[in-house]
Amino acid sequence: MTTAAAQRLDGRSAVITGGGRGIGVAVAEALVAEGAKVVVSARSVDEIESVAERLRAAGGEAFAVPCDVSDPEQVRALAAAAIERLGVVDILVNNAGIARSAPLKSLTLEEWNLIMAINATGTFLCTQAFLGPMVERRWGRVINVASIAGKIGAAYISAYSASKHAVIGFTRSVAAEVATSGVTVNAICPGYVDTPMTEGSVANIVEKTGHDVELVMKNLRAMSPQRRLMEPEEVAYLVLSLCDERAKGVTGQSLVLDGGGVQS
Repeated sequence: MTTAAAQRLDGRSAVITGGGRGIGVAVAEALVAEGAKVVVSARSVDEIESVAERLRAAGGEAFAVPCDVSDPEQVRALAAAAIERLGVVDILVNNAGIARSAPLKSLTLEEWNLIMAINATGTFLCTQAFLGPMVERRWGRVINVASIAGKIGAAYISAYSASKHAVIGFTRSVAAEVATSGVTVNAICPGYVDTPMTEGSVANIVEKTGHDVELVMKNLRAMSPQRRLMEPEEVAYLVLSLCDERAKGVTGQSLVLDGGGVQS
């Protein structure tokens, strides 16, 4: 833990969706280490309970609240539970998401709707639920975890790429809407990150292509000029940086984290 004198987020409270694994866990750990109280949320109750317990064991204040971000009623319940546990919510990290890959000819409407519902509509619902009180208090941070797929297209991920393009467009518009309110709205666009989601993507590629796992991993690492996957802690560092009081002039941005592959 950071010493109390150095805690940048002392007195702040945050909600992190997709908080049961990967990037969400790293973000929760980073925010708690800087003094924030957090609610971690995801569909898997066991995962978020485990994360919250570990954070509390490390001296933090953390709560687990299950939520499917594509369900408006569950999002409203999440907002109410977060207010009950935290008092106020200063920071919202929209990290919940899913990834699927398929040729367009094989992509079903059901798959398309599911990806859009969680990645894009979930970001909309959660932001709408938490943004108003931030604007009223004239301080807040909304950070949407998008993807480089929201910047560029790639074969076989048309639905995923469309959903992340939607997140970036949404980020820019909401940032403009609240620009004078003291609330900033930004997106982070990682390349492939070393997380369970990427492991699932690799398994899907192996199943569909018959390629060896190591070959698939080599190809994913080669997409970055640094020849590696990004780490969840690197995404968490960007989130933490955007939460800093000194980052109040950074809004409406989509920050790329991929080792230099997509330069924008």
